Amino acid sequence: MTATLIWIVVALVAIGLYLSWTAGRLDRLHARIDATRAALDAQLVRRASVTQELATSGVLDPAASIVLYEAAHAARQAEEEQREVAESELSQALRAVFAEPDQVEAVREAPGGESAAHELTETVRRVPMARRFHNDAVGAARRLRQHRKVRWFRLAGHAPFPMAFEMDDEPPAALVERAA
Repeated sequence: MTATLIWIVVALVAIGLYLSWTAGRLDRLHARIDATRAALDAQLVRRASVTQELATSGVLDPAASIVLYEAAHAARQAEEEQREVAESELSQALRAVFAEPDQVEAVREAPGGESAAHELTETVRRVPMARRFHNDAVGAARRLRQHRKVRWFRLAGHAPFPMAFEMDDEPPAALVERAA
């Protein structure tokens, strides 16, 4: 009787340790999601800021300046529910303005244009990476949360179900090609 009771206690302790380890892992994944979301937000804000600076610098023609400024302003002011759409529209505006290598060259030849083009190139390259890191973290947390043990023992607590950030983040080809 005593040996059976000891084995039951050992099994319960082992199960408890395993569930505790899984809950800790899930907590670390949620913390990673928060960190990658903050990094993604920082890159998106930086991209919109650089775009607005470029649009107001007088380097671009007036029509391109208006298109970029309005798209960047909309991306910075968007509510959370509309953020993905606004950021996608900014990506589309950047591709429309910088569709031709001639436009990129015109920006680079203007006073201060070389640094502005370089900064914009860096920001449009970083956004897809930041989004990919965020979505990878979301995918890992989703896969873990789908396990029965996590659902049955409610190891996720009251944490909201993680959502991926889906947007059009393809950089303008002429801008990226020139920098490569």
